[in-house]
Amino acid sequence: MKINIGIPEEERSAISESLKKLLADTYTLYQKTHSYHWNVTGPMFQTLHLLFMTQYTELWNAIDPIAERIRSLGYYAPMGGWEFAKYSSISEDKEVPKAKEMIKNLVEGNEAVIRTARAAYGPAEKGNDQATLDLLTQRLDIHEKTAWMLRSLLEE
Repeated sequence: MKINIGIPEEERSAISESLKKLLADTYTLYQKTHSYHWNVTGPMFQTLHLLFMTQYTELWNAIDPIAERIRSLGYYAPMGGWEFAKYSSISEDKEVPKAKEMIKNLVEGNEAVIRTARAAYGPAEKGNDQATLDLLTQRLDIHEKTAWMLRSLLEE
């Protein structure tokens, strides 16, 4: 059935593509954060174990609204690891890093999501898509605060 929500198909497609990148970055960061939760060691274990759990839970809860926004615009969300890898700007780890490196990697991951979310503003604004703009604003707020809190852990 034809979609008639006040956003032309070309603009819905562009918004959807930008949201696929946001979804892939969010999902990749979720996986990274969750694996860090499992594998962190050292004197900051308890603090980081709990912090990473809070962060991966928030990321997990963000995945569905992003995917459902893509579907609301009339497009399919990415379906597997290969597709997430195609869209994501966040690299996976090849080995388990030390705790401080985990924190640094998560700062960089959150900053990558921030850049991806900011890049999605243009297509959403062009399409006058307030729902996507609202979603992007929420994600920016969370990731900017998370990056700040993680950076604070690295200060001496």
